[in-house]
Amino acid sequence: MKPEMMLLVWTVALAVVQMLVALSGATLQVGLPMLASNRDNMPRLTGWVGRAERAHYNMLESLPLFAALILVCIAAGKTNSTTLLGAQLFFWARVAYAAIYLAGIPWLRTGVWTVSLAGLVVVFSQLV
Repeated sequence: MKPEMMLLVWTVALAVVQMLVALSGATLQVGLPMLASNRDNMPRLTGWVGRAERAHYNMLESLPLFAALILVCIAAGKTNSTTLLGAQLFFWARVAYAAIYLAGIPWLRTGVWTVSLAGLVVVFSQLV
């Protein structure tokens, strides 16, 4: 398996972990009956729980872009040390982003998000 593909697999695992953290926090904050309901009157999640939920949603926005770029690189036979670097930048920045967002450090979070975006751009650069 190509290392870029393995990083994609680990990124999916990270998304699952983020989902479980957000779900655990939401369960503590609003209770399982509310989460199992239709959530019509669900209160806003606050504190670290709200941040965990938003970090997870942000991952869900970024993951399809990363997956598409990696899969196209592999299908086109365009993987190289640059695509691997871009994939590594994206993955490790997303790990850091999840932790930093959960901790509530706003400007650092934005900087790390920018690094993950740079990883996408690096991979994209090998396809054009």
